[in-house]
Amino acid sequence: MPKENSHLYSISAPLLDGQPLSLSHFKGRALLIANTASHCGLTPQYAALEQLYRQFHPRGFDVLAFPCDQFGHQEPGSSTDIAAFCERNYGVTFPVFQKIDVNGPHTHPLFQLLKSTRPGLFGIQRISWNFTKFLIDKNGNILSRHSPKTDPLHLSEKIESLLTAPSA
Repeated sequence: MPKENSHLYSISAPLLDGQPLSLSHFKGRALLIANTASHCGLTPQYAALEQLYRQFHPRGFDVLAFPCDQFGHQEPGSSTDIAAFCERNYGVTFPVFQKIDVNGPHTHPLFQLLKSTRPGLFGIQRISWNFTKFLIDKNGNILSRHSPKTDPLHLSEKIESLLTAPSA
């Protein structure tokens, strides 16, 4: 049984343009949340994330990207740099938020919640690298955590099942 998550929708974060966006905006939609970086060997996953977003968005699915510069200084740019990079290189149209910390004393509340609800291997809550992914159902339940090396397209069947499942 997935862990209930009533706090997810009380969290907000600023988008790259500085406008705050509450996750309550995504109530009733399935989500794939990832910490991202523009200068990482896994950065090409942006293309797969965009493909999933375009395929499933009309049916109630969103991808949310949270850039992070805590892994090898692989997200050094400003919000303007990140937005330009994502658009120019991957045609990203899903929401990308301002840079956050996913580990340590300044961890963003969203990633505190994600990590505590779905710890990694051996129960470790720390995010290991860029492109750690969390799948969330339409009711805000954090269902699964996926390693940075998991190809986002391998989550297609899981996303499909979330979109066809009845909402609570």
